[in-house]
Amino acid sequence: MTIETAEDAETRGGAASGDDERLRALLSQARIIAVVGAKDDESADAHRIPRYLQQHGYRVVPVNPKRKRILGERVLRSLADLGPDDPPVDLVNLFRAPDHIPAHVDEILAMNPLPRTVWMQLGIVHGAAAARLRAAGIEVVQDRCIMVDHRRLLG
Repeated sequence: MTIETAEDAETRGGAASGDDERLRALLSQARIIAVVGAKDDESADAHRIPRYLQQHGYRVVPVNPKRKRILGERVLRSLADLGPDDPPVDLVNLFRAPDHIPAHVDEILAMNPLPRTVWMQLGIVHGAAAARLRAAGIEVVQDRCIMVDHRRLLG
């Protein structure tokens, strides 16, 4: 299932009704969230939102090739740096421009085990990438802010 904004769902023929229940379940089941594109700039959404998630009990794994530590956590250069001793990631949250999404999907599909969910932040939509993820059995959320949905549904 791909969960999108209501407007996008109508345009693409996706599901709009009942999304809240599914979003609530995805957020409730996740424990470890890899944040691709996490930033150390406290004013950036890619910092504020992972910090919010961390403050609400999620373990955040920042991914950014340019940083060493974000939010007190060791930063991975890429998802490929997850090692066999690392706990499995439940959800990958993407803070990257749509043209970078296909390369991240390649990284995600190489993960073992696969995450249950890939969440593309508000403004990020990539239909072909979402289709590849769904074909691998991964739930996809596009064009939604994970913090806004968490506050609304679980906050």
